[in-house]
Amino acid sequence: MSDLEGLKLIPPLQVPPEQFPESEELPEGVKTVAWKDAYGFGVEFLPNVVYANRGGINLHLQIMVPKSGQEPDRKWPLIMFVQGSAWHKQDVFDHLPNLIRMAQRGFAVAIVEYRPSDIAPFPAQVQDTKAAIRYMKINAGKYRVDADRTALWGDSSGGHTALMAGFTGDGEPDMDAYREQSAAVKCIVDWYGPTDIAKMNYYPSSMDHTQADSPEGFVIGRKNVLENPELADATVPMNYLSREKDTPPLLIMHGGSDMLVPFNQSCRLYERMKELGKNVEFIKLAGANHGFMGFNCDEALDAVEGFLRKYI
Repeated sequence: MSDLEGLKLIPPLQVPPEQFPESEELPEGVKTVAWKDAYGFGVEFLPNVVYANRGGINLHLQIMVPKSGQEPDRKWPLIMFVQGSAWHKQDVFDHLPNLIRMAQRGFAVAIVEYRPSDIAPFPAQVQDTKAAIRYMKINAGKYRVDADRTALWGDSSGGHTALMAGFTGDGEPDMDAYREQSAAVKCIVDWYGPTDIAKMNYYPSSMDHTQADSPEGFVIGRKNVLENPELADATVPMNYLSREKDTPPLLIMHGGSDMLVPFNQSCRLYERMKELGKNVEFIKLAGANHGFMGFNCDEALDAVEGFLRKYI
């Protein structure tokens, strides 16, 4: 105990973390590096929360809530994330690493499961997303979220679904679930979502988007896209915009080398938003492909975070 000579027992220090004293001990050979708290919060993960039942099918949310020991009652801004899947059965954990990082940055996140197109074509996915938004708002206290600070984010077919749900809000297409609460959101983030399925084949892609068994064909009821223009037109988010109607601010991000959803799909959306005088930002990720490839980087998440901080 000779190393304790001259020292006294110290009672626990009841001070905030930023006031806790820095140790000045530095044994020979110890290296010092600057510390940066890049992701400031722990995350509570609440898996498989049932938010609705459609035709005997339970639909789930995967919920992530930041943890702050200093502020246990803090209400967090909410991201509703719609995982893309070509409108088929989702792997809702596909973007989990990115979404956990967003929760660490101080956002609650709820990943939305929607009905796949093989059992429920459009607009089922949009209706399910609106029900999920309302569920989270109704249960805001339970999940420690601020219902008035809700954003909608999706990728690929989830981006399309986010656009449709965000642009239409409490209007059609909709269902009766939780209608006592609004499905409106403060802003939208669209990662490489299709926006006009009848025009996808006019630009480079690795697949045919027109046939009945294509993802686009499935989402309109397993029909040929070009032979059913009225069904295809109903899925076009731009058709739900007008100069008079309020539209949430939108961030579009798309890879310049997307092999599945042509980059032009986002250009069409951006140009229409600008034409109508809407609040829209568009970021091209040069060389990035579709999906997780190219978007699993701090630059992409930083852009989303910066946009969300402005509006929620």
